[in-house]
Amino acid sequence: DIDGIVIKVNNYKQQLQLGFTAKSPRWAIAYKYKAEQVSTQLVSIAYQVGRTGAITPVANLAPIALGGTTVKRASLHNADIIEKLDVRLGDFVFIEKGGEIIPKIIGVDITKRKPDSIKTIYITHCPECDSKLYRNEGEANHFCPNDLECPPQVKGKIEHFVSRKAMNIDSLGGETIVQLYNAKILNNIADIYTISKEQLLPLERMAEKSATNLIAGIEASKKVPFERVLYAIGIRHVGETTAKKIAKKVKTL
Repeated sequence: DIDGIVIKVNNYKQQLQLGFTAKSPRWAIAYKYKAEQVSTQLVSIAYQVGRTGAITPVANLAPIALGGTTVKRASLHNADIIEKLDVRLGDFVFIEKGGEIIPKIIGVDITKRKPDSIKTIYITHCPECDSKLYRNEGEANHFCPNDLECPPQVKGKIEHFVSRKAMNIDSLGGETIVQLYNAKILNNIADIYTISKEQLLPLERMAEKSATNLIAGIEASKKVPFERVLYAIGIRHVGETTAKKIAKKVKTL
């Protein structure tokens, strides 16, 4: 099976003139075929906290086969989408895969709704640290303001900081970050540069070689160019491309 076709500008000179965005060519466009739809029950709604503090509601579904995989979860994006779809616990919802990959809820089967169903009320406090959520005018997402202490935000920021396109600290993966955070060795991105071998060796799954590699990786990261440091610190709206443009202009921290 194919899920669509790509139409391209065939003239190489015109391709060069049109160029690229950070993620895709401006001289090609993908057309997707209509996705397959199935219906399943919404069991519960969980709320996840991202590294920027953005809250994402996620629907937990009764498992169902769709497009070659078993779907158990689907993003509900934000409060506006929940309001627009009017999804409620126990509802039967229609699911399809956006771009044949990501499962999404596209509607509710009102005919199967129970008469005693209750409207979904969006949470007002962070599910992780209980801080009161805020929402900027004109924005769809709710945010947790506790960026220095909310665990998923702190761990998410560190994971982003060490990722390949940022500081590229290979030996510091997700599991190690959680381990160091729980051991109170890592509380923010600055702490990465004060980690010592003595702190690492008593930890579980941390032998001499792993500790040496981690310290060497941290040391090597001090040589990455400024544009990657700027991207790594995770300023909102400063992605890879914007970081390059700013770094070109301002040169140093």
